[in-house]
Amino acid sequence: MQWRRHGVLWRPRGDLAWALSHASCPTPLRRRDGTWRVYLQCRDGAGVGRIGWIDLDPGDPRRVIAAAREPVLDVGAPGSFDDNGVFPTSALRTGDGRIFLYYVGFELCRHIRYRLLTGLAVSEDDGQSFRRVRATPVLERSDAEPHFRCGTFVAHDGDRFRMWYVAGGGWESIDRKPVPVYDMRRLESSDGIAWPPHGEVVLPLGAGEHGFGRPWVRRAGPGWEMFYSVRTRESGNRLGYARSSDAHCWRRLDDEVGLQVELGQWDGEGQCFAAPIEAQGRDWLLYNGNDFGGTGVGLAERVDA
Repeated sequence: MQWRRHGVLWRPRGDLAWALSHASCPTPLRRRDGTWRVYLQCRDGAGVGRIGWIDLDPGDPRRVIAAAREPVLDVGAPGSFDDNGVFPTSALRTGDGRIFLYYVGFELCRHIRYRLLTGLAVSEDDGQSFRRVRATPVLERSDAEPHFRCGTFVAHDGDRFRMWYVAGGGWESIDRKPVPVYDMRRLESSDGIAWPPHGEVVLPLGAGEHGFGRPWVRRAGPGWEMFYSVRTRESGNRLGYARSSDAHCWRRLDDEVGLQVELGQWDGEGQCFAAPIEAQGRDWLLYNGNDFGGTGVGLAERVDA
């Protein structure tokens, strides 16, 4: 793959108290009118994140045609798993027309830095508003995955919901800072709400790696492809790519991502949270650069297909 980088697509203007900075984890959904709505996490002055959106011109995704003035999902009630921030990871339309928005809840802790678990919100008005399915996570902590069950991507395939996500419970110190350790796993559910307590590892960590970022999975020819990011001890976040014939067994092909890193640019220190979309018969890639979206959300166009 080869991509033409179009730079920063959007970042907050800083005129909204809930959205002073960041445009993290672009999570696209095609609305009924054909518009691409991209859910994002923006942060307030204290660094607490809420979920908003931007709408892209379906004929030219380089053009943002609208942006949320209010969050579609605010933080949870005090003491809940998402009381210190929410972060979108996957949005899909179910068979009955509802939209499921899976999100990560940030919970500050005392003896570890934080805990990240997955919640679910539902929209019945084509993504204009959302309500939580429940106040507790749909991926609750378990003995096998005690601190991190997050970074979910969910696909609705027939009568099953398939999830790829990151999970773990370990920490290690990098530059005297504790950082979480988690690999890529998968689960299945009959309703998208009740999920097993632990998943099967589909991408183990390699040498020098300590975590994966939110995957994005889609069909590619006779098989499947996965975009993801991987955190390394030496070079921070970099994009990765894998292929599978059955969506179960994956082969890493990170060198085929084809999106160059240029030092000194908005994404020169890291690239993460990639999400591909198709518009006007062409492939485009939404992704974040430095500081997990602190420099905005960017766009690249595939040029080798």
